[in-house]
Amino acid sequence: MTDYNNMNLSIDGSVATLTLNNPPAHTWTLDSLNALKKLVADLNNNTSVYSLVIHGEGEKFFSAGADLNTFADGEKGNAITMAIAFGEAFEALSNYRGVSIAVINGYAMGGGLECALACDIRIAEAHAVMALPETSVGLLPCAGGTQNLPWMVGEGWAKRMILCGERVDAETALRIGLVEEVTEKGAGLAAGQALAQKVAKQSPVAVSYSKGLIQAARQNPPMQNLICEREAFVKLFDTADQQEGVQAFLEKRKPTWQNK
Repeated sequence: MTDYNNMNLSIDGSVATLTLNNPPAHTWTLDSLNALKKLVADLNNNTSVYSLVIHGEGEKFFSAGADLNTFADGEKGNAITMAIAFGEAFEALSNYRGVSIAVINGYAMGGGLECALACDIRIAEAHAVMALPETSVGLLPCAGGTQNLPWMVGEGWAKRMILCGERVDAETALRIGLVEEVTEKGAGLAAGQALAQKVAKQSPVAVSYSKGLIQAARQNPPMQNLICEREAFVKLFDTADQQEGVQAFLEKRKPTWQNK
């Protein structure tokens, strides 16, 4: 297990598990945001790891976001520093070359939910509660919340959560598309790691290319992405994994991925 600031990282085969550990509510600090950015860079350089599962220590909080004491003095310079740190950390997480899975095992509030929104897939335990309550204290989501949330749940629900401060439970989150799966309390981490094992069966290079194309659909016109899709398909023929994948299928055996 490797310790980053307020986080513990363990690696089992191709699956990395990140435990947020800043009791009692696993709030983000400047140091932990910078550590997350470094952690993602480290994983990007580890070609044997294909997926990242993130959860909060214990059963009450995934993460409550930023500690409001950070902004109590009203210092604008501090606000700039934290906004940049939040943005860079969660954008790095969003751009992680593998598959990221957030296991929301309790309250995910503000920057905590924005962390989950930066992941590729979200699993919520039955008791989870999610919200972006920043406007209730005179702030707003500044780590991707105003952009990622409406992309996932639509403008109406994004406005209910951000403009009206509405909290959603796990079942509501599943219904509106905020999460992809709901498990019983305490079962989320196992479900996340099981999903990560499915990732390990896919070509890591093909997954990375495909993820980039899927996320590009948020800002690029379809015709541009269709061209990029075909180009990426052909580009895979320069990789060892493409040859291995096809041969393994024809030989009726499991592929041995090299991630190159």
